[in-house]
Amino acid sequence: MGQHSGHYHRFARALAGEGVETWALDHVGHGLTEGEIGDPGPIADLGANALTLADLAARERPGLPLAIMGHSLGAGAAVAALAVEPARFAAVVLCGLPRAVAADPGAIAAVHAPILVVHGVDDRLAPIDGTRSWTDGVPGARLTEYVDAGHDLLHEPVHRRVTSDVAAFIRDSVLS
Repeated sequence: MGQHSGHYHRFARALAGEGVETWALDHVGHGLTEGEIGDPGPIADLGANALTLADLAARERPGLPLAIMGHSLGAGAAVAALAVEPARFAAVVLCGLPRAVAADPGAIAAVHAPILVVHGVDDRLAPIDGTRSWTDGVPGARLTEYVDAGHDLLHEPVHRRVTSDVAAFIRDSVLS
């Protein structure tokens, strides 16, 4: 709760250095958005918001391939967006996959884009066992585990390695 796109400037700068432009979405009440922090509403609504952001990015940068990435609740939003438009994105990155999402690998069965799942082995908020099972159930998904890392991979001591892995995955999947 309370996380917002402002917490990810370092990550976005690093991706920009790799030629990846980053667009971010804040949930209602987070960051500079209006509203109260609390129940984010149905995950399907968050997925719709992610698709709206993808529409904006596609209009501003026509012809460029889109990748989607989400962390924690954002990973749930990304999966909800993919369930609606499975062919929309050229690559998928999911970070800190929540238990509720990890319970249903079939939600994105129609996605054919490469999928990278990054997860801390010591994640107490979203234990890695569910993520391992989810990744095993999704054809083409690749799990990268980070030892001695918890839930907030982009802010933990391993953040440089995670960022490098994500940038290389996007570059290899989308920009090649």
